[in-house]
Amino acid sequence: MITGGASGVGACTAKVFSQHGAKVVIADIQDELGHSVVEKLGTSNSSYVHCDVTNESHIRNAIDETVAKHGKLDIMFNNAGIIGKDKSQIMDNEMADFERVLSVNVTGVFLGIKHAARVMVPARSGSIISTASVSSVLGGLTRNAAVELGQLGIRVNCLSPYGIATPMISTYSGFTAEQFENWMGSCGNLKGVTLKGEDITNAALYLASDGAKYVSGHNLFIDGGFTVVNPSFGMFSTVS
Repeated sequence: MITGGASGVGACTAKVFSQHGAKVVIADIQDELGHSVVEKLGTSNSSYVHCDVTNESHIRNAIDETVAKHGKLDIMFNNAGIIGKDKSQIMDNEMADFERVLSVNVTGVFLGIKHAARVMVPARSGSIISTASVSSVLGGLTRNAAVELGQLGIRVNCLSPYGIATPMISTYSGFTAEQFENWMGSCGNLKGVTLKGEDITNAALYLASDGAKYVSGHNLFIDGGFTVVNPSFGMFSTVS
């Protein structure tokens, strides 16, 4: 199951996972886009469920529907995320906007881990992956969940990518995809390479696969070495 699977990295992941034989359940609030992804992938190996990750009953029902349809849940990818409104000064920000970002990007991940674990524990296996960032609290949540659920055979990891030109980012920044990629490339450390959705998808594929069967509690940076050379992120790179 992939939350935020109707567009951007989520849709890319749904495609690649499907190509590798997974039965993919796309969970999102973008119904038209979600059904469009299923149409492209085929109904034999994909399906869509409306799911607002800030609503626990939505998460619970989406996972229950997945288990009812496929008999189990092997992989949970908590990928849904949003960006707050572009206001440069904290005094201009509304508490409701701040809480909305936290409810999707943090609480939504917590609920995804909680209910994925609920159905994975009886099988004593499964892989839970979340999209995070190098300075995110999700690194700590991932490690704590990995300690607990590792005793029950469930792996928990997260991914922290560098900036990538998704539809959401383009809308937020006002840049075209090419403009955003050029800008991020000029700021990044690794030259001659541009981060694409497929790079994040392939990292998620690795963490979900048997190739990573002994990898748990890990925050995988997909940042071209940005955190290594940026002293502002030094403390995060040593603990994540």
